[in-house]
Amino acid sequence: MPSPQELQAATGRTIPDVLAPGLSVVFCGINPGLWSAWSGFHFARPGNRFWPALHRSGFTPRPLRPAEQGELPGYGLGITNLVARGTARADELTAAELAAGGRTLVRKIRRFRPAWVAVLGVTAFRTAFADRAATVGPWSGTLGGVRVWVLPNPSGLNAHYTLDRLAAAFAELRAAVQ
Repeated sequence: MPSPQELQAATGRTIPDVLAPGLSVVFCGINPGLWSAWSGFHFARPGNRFWPALHRSGFTPRPLRPAEQGELPGYGLGITNLVARGTARADELTAAELAAGGRTLVRKIRRFRPAWVAVLGVTAFRTAFADRAATVGPWSGTLGGVRVWVLPNPSGLNAHYTLDRLAAAFAELRAAVQ
């Protein structure tokens, strides 16, 4: 477990994407939290519900730990972020950073050509893609010609979504993918 000093020192760090050509779904987080920036793994903070929701929705046959993120492409899945730099909270990001991150995401999507991109965090999505009307679920547009699904932010700070509701939202995407 990292010390508070180690977490603070992780501010601004980046972590590598988990991407490969032709994946079924690329999950796009907002940005790495400090636990992720410290560990080098996506959605690494204890209490983040990404990994349990991924499994409960049927995307993976067993629960994966953040350190097992390298197994995702074998399931047709990948992970990236809108903004690369680690912060304690996503609300530390500026609208300009999110918009620039959206442009970067489109370039990645064009390069790797997944079937779907799932952006985790409706408020960040609205800002990044200038669509105030976006809601959780399928989005009417595409990014780089790829279909888009907006999912709730899996952070434990997002109390609006229980793990069961989050897993159900992921399962709706999974059904659309199949």
